[in-house]
Amino acid sequence: MNEALFRLEGIEAGYGDGTAVLRGLDLEVQRGDRLAITGPNGAGKSTLPHVMVGLIRPRTGSVWAFGRRRNGERAFHEVRLRAGLLFQQADDQLFSPTVFDDVAFGPFNQGKDATEVRDLVLATLDDLGLAGYEGRLTHMLSGGEKRLVSLATVLAMQPDVLLLDEPLAGLDQPTEARLVEILQRRPQALVVVTHDPALVSALDLQRLEMRDGRLEPT
Repeated sequence: MNEALFRLEGIEAGYGDGTAVLRGLDLEVQRGDRLAITGPNGAGKSTLPHVMVGLIRPRTGSVWAFGRRRNGERAFHEVRLRAGLLFQQADDQLFSPTVFDDVAFGPFNQGKDATEVRDLVLATLDDLGLAGYEGRLTHMLSGGEKRLVSLATVLAMQPDVLLLDEPLAGLDQPTEARLVEILQRRPQALVVVTHDPALVSALDLQRLEMRDGRLEPT
């Protein structure tokens, strides 16, 4: 049997006010899985990928990633280099002055040398239809351009799994179609938080619905 990319067991997690939004949640993600996390606002959908990469620590339960139980910042640092998290808001993802710097940040943190990083950045931007954007100022980009550059920051790391939080949020129809086409041809496992049934269908995702802090197949 293949080793799971992620295995979450009995996760209870929430935010600083003490309210738990995940309540005994279990999830396993294998290579090749394509999962949609659906459910109403406030159900905890966006909390889940943050728990998976250690940005939110569970109060109880276990997070296993890439064959190891993960505890502490150092252990989750490796997870973030292998699991690409796309935030719901692009401005939460982009923090460097230029597109090149933002896209290069992850590969540099993976220990790649400058030549390899440059090649990865340019190839990733070209693949997303953003050739020539490397010198652009990130704060001057349109909303759709920021979304695509955010995805480039994730894909340039060549992750084992993509964790995407509402990837089509705020996009116009042409940019939506472009991003869907990009995701359709990605080889990685996908875990997609979404309200959009058309996206679930287009990416052939298996739906899991968040109910009372747990995931149930639909």
